Amino acid sequence: MSLKLSVVIPTFREVRNLEAVARSIEAALRDQRWAYEVIFVDDDSQDGSEALAVKLADSLPVRMYVRLGEKGLSTAVLRGIAEARGEYVVVMDADLSHPAARIPDMLALLEHKKKDFVVGSRYVAGGSLDPGWTWFRLLNSKVATWLALPLARIHDPMSGFFAFRRADMPETHLLSPIGYKIGLELLVKGGFKKPGEVPIHFADRVHGESKLTWKEQVRYLRHLRRLYQFRFPFLTEFMQFGIVGGSGFAVDLLLYLGLQWLTGMGHVAARALSFWGAASWNWAWNRVLTFSNRRKTAKLAQWSGFLFTSLLGFAINVGSYYVLTHYVPFFEAHKILALFTGVLLGFGFNFLTARLLVFIPYEAELLEEERHPHKRRR
Repeated sequence: MSLKLSVVIPTFREVRNLEAVARSIEAALRDQRWAYEVIFVDDDSQDGSEALAVKLADSLPVRMYVRLGEKGLSTAVLRGIAEARGEYVVVMDADLSHPAARIPDMLALLEHKKKDFVVGSRYVAGGSLDPGWTWFRLLNSKVATWLALPLARIHDPMSGFFAFRRADMPETHLLSPIGYKIGLELLVKGGFKKPGEVPIHFADRVHGESKLTWKEQVRYLRHLRRLYQFRFPFLTEFMQFGIVGGSGFAVDLLLYLGLQWLTGMGHVAARALSFWGAASWNWAWNRVLTFSNRRKTAKLAQWSGFLFTSLLGFAINVGSYYVLTHYVPFFEAHKILALFTGVLLGFGFNFLTARLLVFIPYEAELLEEERHPHKRRR
């Protein structure tokens, strides 16, 4: 009998939950008469997990892969998928928060290609959360979910309980997850066109400690940024360029006022120096934030190029204001609109020249960084 299903479960110090989760899967699949396997991927817990898995294997189709010198939920899941032999793959947590009884419903949506990626959802009709959740935990979950919604056409893109056909697994060199939301990574980069959801009740863990720390939440934000860059590259760069530009305006203003107040410098000289300081600030942050996935060219040459194009953008800003207020009657009477028009024209010019001429994309380097994100150069 061919293997129908592989259930991949990442673990770290979950020894008190292993037997319960393995038997809950066996109970859920007993009537289906499917050949299946449970793959625990353990990050060297050294808590008796490996010995227990060997004992469980006497009566259940369970095996454990122990990773040495490597940690992280996302990479553990990828390791388990690589070890899987089933036609379908289900990924779930070891803490009993995900109901194994819903696995048949998830696979039913995958069969006959009704759906190509199915998540167990807390936020669709019939889904629910543990009543013990505090308002802060609920708000934290909701905010994290809202931030991810534009990336996926489902209600619960944060779910760690999901299923797909193993044949649809994207090539691993395309994946570069940070933190614990590997399901979102697969959904965004896997090219899945028909995602679906089944409602689940999400229960709180009984044994062990949550792995969700503030550091993991910071990693999640970094991961989101990377996924937005992948899905909406132009829009993401435009917004980040605008945010950096806004901070640069604050630097410009502080330098302009500060130089006059501290040194008695004239306003014209202060304005000239504040421009250079703000433009340098913008270059530095655009290098490490907006265009972090571009070629890391020599800093001096790139800084010089950015300041030159910024000067041109500034000239377009001021020049368009002058032309509009002197030669267009409407703007002669509405100078503030002329000001905003000049700012937008200058900003647009600066963004396009920075994107196309200063921070140059390099496809081979981009591919290498996606394959080996930990080797990314600074």
